[in-house]
Amino acid sequence: MVRTFARAAGIIYLLVGLLGFIPTFLSPYAGPDLAVDSMQGRLLGLFPVNLMHNLVHIAIGLWGLSAARSLGASVGFARGLAVLYTLLAIMGLIPGLKTMFGLAPLHGNDVWLHAATALVAAYFGWGATRDTAVTRT
Repeated sequence: MVRTFARAAGIIYLLVGLLGFIPTFLSPYAGPDLAVDSMQGRLLGLFPVNLMHNLVHIAIGLWGLSAARSLGASVGFARGLAVLYTLLAIMGLIPGLKTMFGLAPLHGNDVWLHAATALVAAYFGWGATRDTAVTRT
């Protein structure tokens, strides 16, 4: 189950990262100024992105796909994703950090999406792993 999560999250984040490079899927950016304004916009009109944000999504997608090859790596991916996305959700709420020092937008709809991702990843990283261990004994 954790391996399926890693694979699905990997595919989703890889596709989202790639979509961010297609101008058709971007609407004009509205938010704090960014130092990195390449590919800046709102993905699907909802989520603020830029070049750095897209590259991070692609990296996370590749990490998830790679991690899906083994149970241990999948658990590590889910736990790492839970911690990382919890931090990103919190950063998105703090005025001085919501653009990651001008590198990538973390504000607006990204906050709730990052928080939801963190919750789902935490379930698979800790809850589902515990369930798997119980069914094996």
